Amino acid sequence: MTTPEDAPELVKPALDARSHGRRLARSTAVFSLATGLSRVLGLVREMVSAYYFGVTGLINAFTVAFQIPNLVRALLADAALSGAFVPVFNEMLERGEKQRAWRVASTLFWLMLLGLGAITAIFILLAPLLLRPFGNPGGDFDLAVGLARVLFPIVVLLGLSGIVVGILNTYEHFAAPALAPVAWNLVIILGLVLGVPRIESEGAELYLYAGVVVAGTLVQLLLPVPWLRRLDGRLTVALDWRDPAVRRVFALMLPVTLTIGLINVNLVVDTLFASRLLDPELAPASINAAFRLYMLPQGMFAVAVAAVLFPTLSRLVARGDEPGFGRALDAGIRQIAFLLVPAGLVSIVLAEPIVRLVYQRGEFTAADTTVVAQCLQAFSLGLVFNGWMLILNRGFYAVQTNWIPTSVALGNLALNAVLDAVFYSFGIWGIPLATSAVNLVGTATLLVLMRRRVGFAGFLSTVTAVLRIAAAGVVSAALALAVWFGLDEWLGRGLGAQVASLGAGLAVAALGYLGAAKALRVRELDALLLLRARRADDAHER
Repeated sequence: MTTPEDAPELVKPALDARSHGRRLARSTAVFSLATGLSRVLGLVREMVSAYYFGVTGLINAFTVAFQIPNLVRALLADAALSGAFVPVFNEMLERGEKQRAWRVASTLFWLMLLGLGAITAIFILLAPLLLRPFGNPGGDFDLAVGLARVLFPIVVLLGLSGIVVGILNTYEHFAAPALAPVAWNLVIILGLVLGVPRIESEGAELYLYAGVVVAGTLVQLLLPVPWLRRLDGRLTVALDWRDPAVRRVFALMLPVTLTIGLINVNLVVDTLFASRLLDPELAPASINAAFRLYMLPQGMFAVAVAAVLFPTLSRLVARGDEPGFGRALDAGIRQIAFLLVPAGLVSIVLAEPIVRLVYQRGEFTAADTTVVAQCLQAFSLGLVFNGWMLILNRGFYAVQTNWIPTSVALGNLALNAVLDAVFYSFGIWGIPLATSAVNLVGTATLLVLMRRRVGFAGFLSTVTAVLRIAAAGVVSAALALAVWFGLDEWLGRGLGAQVASLGAGLAVAALGYLGAAKALRVRELDALLLLRARRADDAHER
């Protein structure tokens, strides 16, 4: 490592990088804890759903029905809107145009309410046509159409949420937006637990499920609103659509929308293959169950890093600090690798005990566990690449060259369809395997294009760091498998025994990973340790 004695001219950038790494780790830790709570509750939600509905039969109608409103939401709402809104809002605040920035935010809020409300109404009417390509999901097409109509209002609710979250993230308030999904999950869990036992028809139970999803989304929108009142501006009634900044948000939003939308189109394509060419009464819900487990570390770690880093990247671009932007992006890539590489490897080796413990009860059978575990293993192969795509896309949004990730996403869509057509013959797990392969190719493409823009300074150190992280992750996964296998043989498969054997395996995996990372001198571990000794480190740097 370069030191002040070795290269005095590099002291300030090096120390700035260390300081930023510490701030990134601290903010990510806070965001991850908040997000982690919501993800744990999300896991509980999936456990409750699996208990009542399993993955066979009519639940597949719900899984397919959710795809269309979820796709429209991705195209026009939350993440797509925030990705275009935050850089413009941040830029106006950096220039001291606070009043205009809030007027633009207010205009976008009302345009989203009116526009997405109209779009939601149109899609409710067109639901039968939109779901026709999926065949007969769950064996009940009419049920799938009805459920889709109930679910469509989440589009407008999440569109408004995108504005609220974008404002709070720009002001570096991350906890409230991260905690809002906690309420969303609680509403759904309580709705299912209190409502399903009182309903005899499974179709009516699924309508209840759809209804509580919409209710939870409304709560998710409203919960962070009080935090807006603590800021130095207010959302008001405004429709200043002629403001160039409003038009620029929509201009930037188009490629962001296409990028995120194309990613979600991949999910729709996957569901089409699963429903039409595999098993319409098993494949869609099985892939969805595995996807929920796969997204747990993704949501806790990669989403946290990207959400925390995105306003910083936008701010550095607004200031013209390209070297700082490159260092911050590299820090994000390494941090995601540090968190997701071991998570992916452990998920692969412990997929079956994880699925068994989380899902296997009630309507969810041992045979279902095998299918879902295979899907989880296939998804986990691409876990870190999906995280890297997320942060690289945010990097392009920050520099406002949004058509680059859009072009890559379009290529990924074509590749995903081809690989689905090839890999589905492997079985249900072939669809998630295609997704992982697409994540790998997309990451490589985005990385090359980003490095052409910001240069390759520090690229070798990032590659070296990732290789060290991978080595530590292999040690972690091997320890996890060994400990779980030994305890599973000894304790058996009772619920308490499963909790003990899997919990011990995961605990040993975490400790082994930290020990191996320390032995291999992984810098991202140092960033986390610096959180415990911040004052001493600051004194050392001074």
